[in-house]
Amino acid sequence: MTGLRRVPRWWHRLDVTVRDLPLGVLLLVASLLPVFHGDGTEVGGLPHRPADALAGAAAVLQCLPLAVRRRWPLVCLALVSGGFALDQVRGYHLVAGTALPLALLSTGSYLDRYRRVTPAVATVAFAGLSVELHRRGPGEPATEFVTFYLVLALCWGIGTWTRSARAAEAERRARVAEEARTAERTRIARELHDVVTHHVTAMVVQAEAARYLTASPDRLDQSLAAVSDTGRRAITDLRHLLDLLNPDHGTGRGGEDRTPPVGRVLTLVERTRLAGQPVEFTEEGTPPASTGSADLVAYRVVQEALTNALKYDHGGRTSVLVRHGEREITVEVGTDGSGARAASPGGGGRGLEGLRERVDVLGGDFSAGRSGGGFLVRARIPAGSPA
Repeated sequence: MTGLRRVPRWWHRLDVTVRDLPLGVLLLVASLLPVFHGDGTEVGGLPHRPADALAGAAAVLQCLPLAVRRRWPLVCLALVSGGFALDQVRGYHLVAGTALPLALLSTGSYLDRYRRVTPAVATVAFAGLSVELHRRGPGEPATEFVTFYLVLALCWGIGTWTRSARAAEAERRARVAEEARTAERTRIARELHDVVTHHVTAMVVQAEAARYLTASPDRLDQSLAAVSDTGRRAITDLRHLLDLLNPDHGTGRGGEDRTPPVGRVLTLVERTRLAGQPVEFTEEGTPPASTGSADLVAYRVVQEALTNALKYDHGGRTSVLVRHGEREITVEVGTDGSGARAASPGGGGRGLEGLRERVDVLGGDFSAGRSGGGFLVRARIPAGSPA
């Protein structure tokens, strides 16, 4: 069975001309067999003539060009049409006449240039052949020629429809690929926003506080050490994002966890406390064995909320609650409004909106707004959703 499954792969790796050749060879062999003489396509009612050298030439002209029906469809159609005309005028009526509808179908499907000129020239050529056959033959009614022409036109139409369907499918795939690239760029932009905004805000707040600690060397040293530690963590997170974009970037330490789990929220809280924000952290329940991407989204919710707390309620009492359920993670982050707006980099409001979209994608609920004098962010994130 394994060998049989490999045959289609091997076959599709061959050149298209090689793959199209067997059909032409099969028709040629059938045309040269005496048992099939006179049993092929017949237009005009000319009496059957025994096969001779010209019959072999007509068969070759009609059959072998099918090998290039996809690579050079116009050449294929011209050669097959010439062979078909010789076949009918001489009265051989070979099985090879079947190649003409196939050539028309392939030309309609694969021809790129001269798509309007080709059917017009083919129509004129068929009209000339019909007049000659009618003159040589017993005077078959014109309806026979018209009927055969309509069959050939149908073959061209089927080829044209196939071409249109193939182009529409290619366009759809290109559109899906572009949408996927846009979604990936948006996701990366959100990751960069979360990482850079949080860390840079914390560093700016810590640096601003350090300006007033010159009289206390111990506290100044502690504040500067916090700025340095935050900077190193920002670099680490950015490297993780670069590793996602390019696995060969940096040292490529594959064993390092690139997805911040909810367990790292405590580290996030401690860094925020060092920036001068009093934070009360509570974690309830036990994380399930598989959380999918819920733990990362929960981490980002806490990160963005604490960033906003540093920027808009600096020094105000802040609470962080992370509750683990069997099927979901609940996050609540709020402030009491007792702090002050910090001199920190401004934002464009993308953070909370991006979090809302992330939570919605996982089928959860997200809300953010004023609560008393401060603000409250709530998120319910279903666990076990794929990343």
